[in-house]
Amino acid sequence: MNAESAEVVVIGGGIIGLSIAYYAAKQGMDVIVVERGELAGGTSSKCDGNILAIDKDPGFDSQMSLKSQELVAEWARELGEEFEYRAPGSILVCETEEEMLAAENWVIRQREAGLPFRMLDQKDLRSEWPALAEDLPGGLECATDSTVNPVLLAYSLASAARRYGARLRNHMPVTAILLDAKRRIRGVETAAGTIHTRTVINAAGVWSKHIGQMVGLDIPIEPRKGHILVASRWESIGKRKVMEFGYLMSKFGGKRSVEPKFEQYGIALVFEPTASQNFLIGSSRQFAGMDARVDQEVIQLIAERAIRFFPVLKQVPLLRTYAGLRPWTPDHLPIVSAVDEIPGFYVAAGHEGDGISLAAVTGKVMSEMLKGVPTCIPVDPLRYDRFRREAGRQEVVF
Repeated sequence: MNAESAEVVVIGGGIIGLSIAYYAAKQGMDVIVVERGELAGGTSSKCDGNILAIDKDPGFDSQMSLKSQELVAEWARELGEEFEYRAPGSILVCETEEEMLAAENWVIRQREAGLPFRMLDQKDLRSEWPALAEDLPGGLECATDSTVNPVLLAYSLASAARRYGARLRNHMPVTAILLDAKRRIRGVETAAGTIHTRTVINAAGVWSKHIGQMVGLDIPIEPRKGHILVASRWESIGKRKVMEFGYLMSKFGGKRSVEPKFEQYGIALVFEPTASQNFLIGSSRQFAGMDARVDQEVIQLIAERAIRFFPVLKQVPLLRTYAGLRPWTPDHLPIVSAVDEIPGFYVAAGHEGDGISLAAVTGKVMSEMLKGVPTCIPVDPLRYDRFRREAGRQEVVF
């Protein structure tokens, strides 16, 4: 068995862990990333590639996303590798006049928070999206939303982190976290040996709860399954992301006016054109433990919902489907925090479907916390111990 040492050990080689490794190594820290499988082989390769503010709760949540968008734009200039970055903005479409009223309130609150939102009427929709169903009354736009290829971005971050000296270890599951008599971090045990360190960052996504149990913590993160359909290249239906307004209600647990079969699996339209002009189509949300198998009933319902908004999709061949597990927290915000009772132990997980959106700001903030310098956003709302102070779920107002 080997033994080595590092200033910082990051557990998890997904987009979050790699972002932390990039920023920490860039600041001159000695970093090792340990990943139980392949880099970006979990949630980061079974998702879409959105960097969105449009679906964030107005206020801290949307401001955090806006900061992440700025940092991803910097990555497009800094990383030196192509990851299909585009910033065309995105839209939410409403199905009813009731949703239009809720959308107007959403836009007002986002604009008050300083974000570039605006309402769209039916004429606006038809002029940009002639393939949309004709009965849709309108929607709203966020002009700064962007998109990436999440796997290419993860590998770009890995390459950049290596250039700054980070060591990345695949197929190296963590078997134990070592503490001293005062419950301070002193290392991690892996299948390949011991890594001595004073700082461990738990960025293990849906495995974060399991890692927390190694030091006696009950981290409130659960896997939530989502499905995505990949449709073939087709004549241009549209060039930017479209979601239905009901997606917000599905995300935050609100009540929607849809058939029970859609509500059962949290199904709402997400339509994302890729750089190669094929299409990613979602979405669904269900708690199924660690079962990541594709459910054909859910796939059929996602397709049915997508065709309701884009009837032309009936003609577009389906290439493949996949499902992934997203690390869910009860208040829909990630945990990016030190754990006070275990000096040297940090958590950077619980982003659910926002891991790609918030990877940049998470890595930046975590590296600033490690350095002991002011953070680029407030971190109090992301603290680990907030769940002890605030029982129950966050109430999002539509």
